[in-house]
Amino acid sequence: MADGTDGRQVVKISLIIEGKTEMGFLPILRKFLEKRLSGNMPKIIPQKYDGLIPTEEKLKRVVIRLLSGKKAVDHVIALTDVYTGRKPPIFENAEDAKKKMRDWVGDEPRFHPHAAQYDFEAWLLPYWPTIQKLAKHNSPSPNGNPEDVNHNNPPAHRIKEIFRLGNYRIYGKPRNARKILENNNLMDAVIACNELRAFVNTIISISGGQIIQ
Repeated sequence: MADGTDGRQVVKISLIIEGKTEMGFLPILRKFLEKRLSGNMPKIIPQKYDGLIPTEEKLKRVVIRLLSGKKAVDHVIALTDVYTGRKPPIFENAEDAKKKMRDWVGDEPRFHPHAAQYDFEAWLLPYWPTIQKLAKHNSPSPNGNPEDVNHNNPPAHRIKEIFRLGNYRIYGKPRNARKILENNNLMDAVIACNELRAFVNTIISISGGQIIQ
């Protein structure tokens, strides 16, 4: 742990993420956590990879490195999409992704695997009215649970399509994702999306906060 400005011990978390969209999400996440972790806000250190996060033995090496040495963090969280774009798919679903990452890293209680089912944009689907406004198109929202949108037409593709339909505008993932989230309450997605809630609860739990039911 690191010492905070007031002398308190601050939990250091290394967050392994895939790219720019998740980086755009971090300020929103931090703002959300600050309200729930007053006095216990962790230091979240992103480890960004352009595309797929490390897998198999490489993931294990990365986790061991982050948890070791003078600059060691207290915990490592890995966040991957289930839909990676690779064929055949690496993961069947979020549970499979978390199990595989856990198996790759081994018995390390300070490592916490998480997955967006099926990609990060599933966590934006609860804000479809905002997406319609930004895209300038009234295409109806996908039916059902946001995290049930699958490999055949994943959430990112659905959002890209509505932006394409609206004045031929292009969906810029980091920029538009942040705009969508800035104009809404992240708690709405946390309640609607089990995997997002699990991810957020891991951060809250290891920081000593009260998890979201």
